[in-house]
Amino acid sequence: MKNHSLFTALKSLRGNPRGCVYPEPLWGIPFHLYSPYVSIYMLAVGLTDKDIGLILSVSWGFQILLALLSGAVTDKLGRRRTTLIFDILCWTIPSLISAVALNFWYFLAAGIINSMWRITHNSWTCLLVEDAEPRQLVDIYTWIYIANLIVGFIAPLAGVLIAQFTLVPTVRGLYFFAAFMFTLKAVVTYWMTEETGQGKIRMEETRHQHVFHILNGYGSVFQTLIRTPRTLYTAGIMLIISITSLISGSFWGILVTEKLHLPEEMIAVFPFIKSAIMLAFFFFVMPHMKKLHFKLPMVVGFLGYVVSQIVLLTAPEQGFAILVVSVLLEACSIAAVNPLVDQLAVLTIEARERARIQSILYMGIILLTSPFGWIAGNLSEINKDFPFLLNIGLFVVGAVLAYIAGSQKTFSPQPEPVAG
Repeated sequence: MKNHSLFTALKSLRGNPRGCVYPEPLWGIPFHLYSPYVSIYMLAVGLTDKDIGLILSVSWGFQILLALLSGAVTDKLGRRRTTLIFDILCWTIPSLISAVALNFWYFLAAGIINSMWRITHNSWTCLLVEDAEPRQLVDIYTWIYIANLIVGFIAPLAGVLIAQFTLVPTVRGLYFFAAFMFTLKAVVTYWMTEETGQGKIRMEETRHQHVFHILNGYGSVFQTLIRTPRTLYTAGIMLIISITSLISGSFWGILVTEKLHLPEEMIAVFPFIKSAIMLAFFFFVMPHMKKLHFKLPMVVGFLGYVVSQIVLLTAPEQGFAILVVSVLLEACSIAAVNPLVDQLAVLTIEARERARIQSILYMGIILLTSPFGWIAGNLSEINKDFPFLLNIGLFVVGAVLAYIAGSQKTFSPQPEPVAG
């Protein structure tokens, strides 16, 4: 196992890819400890369901604005400095506020400040990939996914602590722990990286420009974007993944409990199964997929999504085994498609304007995804199956886009052979 190609790739990482990948568990460990309990912690402190919904809506609105600003800020301050500053602002500060929260206003402030993650997501992505070798991109993104899957297995520890110390004191302690770990991760990443070559160019070009002056150039960047079919195909695939993830994340549990009548306590088993399957896929299947052109794995992955949804919709009441099959197919599809989409996003975005193009893409995806929560909610009111029928249609479109994109001569992310 020590000679596995993924471990070889991990050890071979140098420079910024290493500085971004290696510290990732410092973020994932605290996040996976507190995140399953955020909503019930808010309720325990005295908020209502309506309060929580309002905080989410306000946060979503700020994310749209900050996604647009992210490119200009990243170009002005540089990838490395932006990541340090906004990692601390968007993760450490909200964690400290949430740790001492007493009412709605604390959580609203934390939610608004946390929306700045849209800025650090852009700058961190640029820091991760701009000086990376193209042949390493799939391995880099695979290890990002693996890091967050592995640390996800520690989530049950929070349940043990809650059983011992009760909910509110435990979650407050987890938030304080998270604030320390998030800060450590930001500092370690800063220490292990350096400004990218493209980042230095954009910092020099924008040195005498105000952030809002940089925004004036977004019109020409948008024109460049819409005249680049390969980037638009990739953006379409990213949008489909965003919408279907929103639908599945919001309505899968409702379908399973209200239509299939599985006990609520069994729901937690399925994310564990999904994580285990994805890890197995990354280690035993992905090394062989890297030898293929991206078109075949992505098309097959989207078709796997379709089959997983059909299996889900045809599952009988109390059909635990059938649901495991559906989760297995979905997990394999996620593991096959997502790292390749991340690779395409890097290879098809013009390097010189990466930060601003990414900010436009992220903003567009947020805007176009947001109505689908309401659409899927109305569909679910009519019939619990309807949101997942919508997913099936979207996955078919994703397969078509992947096929068309893979047939374009302008796409040339040909994988190189890897050591076994």
